[in-house]
Amino acid sequence: MILEQTVVGPLQVNCFVVGDEATREAVVIDPGDAPRQILALLNNHGLRLTTILCTHAHFDHVMGIREVQKATGARFLLHLADLPVLHSVPGQIRLWLGQETEKPPEPDGFLSEGDVVRAGSMALRVLHVPGHSPGSVAFVDDKDKVVFAGDALFAGSIGRTDIPGGDYDTLMDSIHDKLLPLPDAYRVFPGHGSPTTIGQERQANPFLVPGARLL
Repeated sequence: MILEQTVVGPLQVNCFVVGDEATREAVVIDPGDAPRQILALLNNHGLRLTTILCTHAHFDHVMGIREVQKATGARFLLHLADLPVLHSVPGQIRLWLGQETEKPPEPDGFLSEGDVVRAGSMALRVLHVPGHSPGSVAFVDDKDKVVFAGDALFAGSIGRTDIPGGDYDTLMDSIHDKLLPLPDAYRVFPGHGSPTTIGQERQANPFLVPGARLL
């Protein structure tokens, strides 16, 4: 696996370029901004982008889609439950940044629990992990023991639930039912901040230790 991380946008989102070494096919996860930066990473590795994946549709994770898609022709996939969130992006940006912007592109297809997104020999398994948003998903590569968790799970923390569409109990159920059953060695690449592992979060995340529902 070729894995490059770049931090984009005013909210410092982790965007990931994930490529297959043999075929040079790639996916981009959460192109929240800085499309030229993302395209440069693809070009540096000689990768051909086939799919744009978003863990969810908050503005800081989607605003680079249009330019990346225009340059590559890649399809854009999102969970259906986050389509209303995607449609609200101009309002989100107006509220958070005080700016006007056009809507992001419409998805070319929708992700569901258990789907597998392929690029060459890579296979990313889709987990539906609502709570931060209704259609939040995580992508799991079981071969390389990697999970791209979006804003569901962070190093030492969890995603916000005090925003429209968020729900604390739903998020905690998603983490406990979908993410923590993964083996301890799986590396977690979150939507913001530093990478971690499932084992580290199981043992030390203050939101996840036994009996600790903090909010």
